[in-house]
Amino acid sequence: MDRANQVDANDNAVTLGTLITRQITGSSAHRITFADYMDLALYHPQYGYYAATANQIGAQGDFFTSPHLGADFGELLAEQFVQLWHIMQQPKPFTLVEMGAGQGLLAADILRYLRDCYPEFYACLDYIIVERAAALIAEQQRQLHDLQTSGLNLSWRTFAEIPPQSITGCFFSNELVDALPVHQVMVESGQLREVYVTVADPESTKDRLFAETTGDLSTPRLADYFKLIDIDLLSSRYPPGYRSEVNLAALDWMVTVADRLKQGYVITIDYGYPSDRYYHPNRNEGTLQCYYNHAHHSDPYIYVGQQDITAHVDFTALMRQGERCGLSTIGFTRQGLFLMALGLGDRIAALSQSQATDVQTIQTTLRRRDALHLLANPMGLGNFGVLIQGKGLETTELLQGLAAEQIRF
Repeated sequence: MDRANQVDANDNAVTLGTLITRQITGSSAHRITFADYMDLALYHPQYGYYAATANQIGAQGDFFTSPHLGADFGELLAEQFVQLWHIMQQPKPFTLVEMGAGQGLLAADILRYLRDCYPEFYACLDYIIVERAAALIAEQQRQLHDLQTSGLNLSWRTFAEIPPQSITGCFFSNELVDALPVHQVMVESGQLREVYVTVADPESTKDRLFAETTGDLSTPRLADYFKLIDIDLLSSRYPPGYRSEVNLAALDWMVTVADRLKQGYVITIDYGYPSDRYYHPNRNEGTLQCYYNHAHHSDPYIYVGQQDITAHVDFTALMRQGERCGLSTIGFTRQGLFLMALGLGDRIAALSQSQATDVQTIQTTLRRRDALHLLANPMGLGNFGVLIQGKGLETTELLQGLAAEQIRF
């Protein structure tokens, strides 16, 4: 980041810090939930991380996602979409709803591949992007300008602008749910308590605007969450001071998606665990992570508005909430297995058989092969979870992406 941009970022952080401070001091208890704090830090429409840092994602930014490694991830996902279309008897329109489209790279890779390789499907396609951050929408529109002007039915909508039971097709997301605001809870004196954010005492905390305090749960939904996933944090298995996250926003999101889907699929790709691993007694500080300049740490109260804040996804909660809302669980696997079943291995093998002799082509081939291995690396992106749910389907045909070994809950 150059000096001028760094100055702007610092100014934004000060302004956002002031706004959050006002919200805290204006509340009756002089505190806000961590979920409210995280929502402001990430999604404030002018000063939040996603509003101000659309270009800080990627190899030179704070973090990168699978689409930053090349077009293969989107192209392989497109292969799965084609099969879904055929399973559903080729409806027209078939609507893809991408939720949280980042910089628009994944959408561009999917759409260009479908246009070039599956023109019949492409002709039946509607593509909707649901995105909160205005800066990201602007970048998506720049990336997708040629596709939008060439006749594709491409639009940006809020969930409120999508009527209930109106979508036949597939809702999908890649690294969306991990960035939804989470509550934080902890075991304290034999009770489940919530972690709140308050204004720090300047005498005792000179380098922090904010501090934490605990109190009664802000909503009974937090206790209900653990009933949903059959986890008892007050059992003897969990030590005093045990702390973790609860993603109520993910449950609300699942309700909304299920309500808008008439027939089709929901594909959620993200990093996370089943509940028994997420809330393992040894994971006593939760999963919250912050990303700044490709370094990660666990302090959400520094670099306010300048860093990403994430928490792993509880896939059991998504499954059970989906089932409450009429979504059946079709399968759950890992990204590496999912992509290999869709043809990633064939692509790697083809690159290994390259007959190129010029240095530039060889280097390009090696870089692409390395990127493909990263997508499947079980110690990294390959260990991401892939959850597929369905609604209103009359077939049990095996999805291509689930043809490899699935994870049983």
